[in-house]
Amino acid sequence: MNQAKIEVHGYEAFGFTGKGVGVAVLDTGCFPHEDLREHIAAFSDFVQQRPNAYDDNGHGTHVCGIIAGNGLASGKRYCGIAPDCHLIPVKVLDKRGNGFASDVLAGLRWVREQRDIYNIRIVNISVGSFSRKNMSENSALVRGVNETWDAGLVVVVAAGNMGPGRGTITTPGISRKVITVGCSDDHKEVNVMGNRMIDYSGRGPTVSCICKPDVVAPGASIISCSNRYGKYACKSGTSMATPFVSGALALLLEKYPEMNNRDVKLWLREHAVDIGLPRNQQGWGLLDINHLLQ
Repeated sequence: MNQAKIEVHGYEAFGFTGKGVGVAVLDTGCFPHEDLREHIAAFSDFVQQRPNAYDDNGHGTHVCGIIAGNGLASGKRYCGIAPDCHLIPVKVLDKRGNGFASDVLAGLRWVREQRDIYNIRIVNISVGSFSRKNMSENSALVRGVNETWDAGLVVVVAAGNMGPGRGTITTPGISRKVITVGCSDDHKEVNVMGNRMIDYSGRGPTVSCICKPDVVAPGASIISCSNRYGKYACKSGTSMATPFVSGALALLLEKYPEMNNRDVKLWLREHAVDIGLPRNQQGWGLLDINHLLQ
């Protein structure tokens, strides 16, 4: 995550580190890595109902590190975007990275109930389904993220790795309300879940003819925390691009705490950078954190 490391020091120069902003992460959990354990404000497990933070897969820990890793175990070499925000990991996926929509919905409900206790402003969902029965805006997952958005939370969702065909945004990223994130660098061949992939980032439009994704961010070969003490891992995909955006929005909400989720979405749209790709590939454009904070 060298690029993120270089940039995060620039954000600290602006005086923003995400302090006071709570980010809920619905994923495989979060291992208490040295870079993260001081930032875990609460943990909830809808898979095994264990009380303490853990991650038997590693995906969720990697996502959390991109958002909030403080670089302690690497001498600040690998830092997250918002190293002073606090995390609320919610385990909704098992050790294989699979899960049930019912657990995701229960996790979202729990986040809504706990939002005031932990000042949760952002919900990061690097989770997606591409089954045909879930591709409608009336599907349970879309209704769940929409309800969370309507409760005033900023919901940031991965576009999925089913590209490059049209209509390959995964659910719940097809929601017209949430902020859906694709990869800006999927022209690079990477390893995603053991498969060599290129041009994998999900493309719109949705079945309801909504242009998606909304924005793109780096997702190729990102180094972040692993689920082993002192160790880091390299992962790729829209799951990694999504926490770049969540971390950036934590910085934005530290600067402008009075913003609501609609304000945040409009601000992100206005400050994204057109990189010349088709609208249904890049959305509004590339996340530019320096521009976002100016």
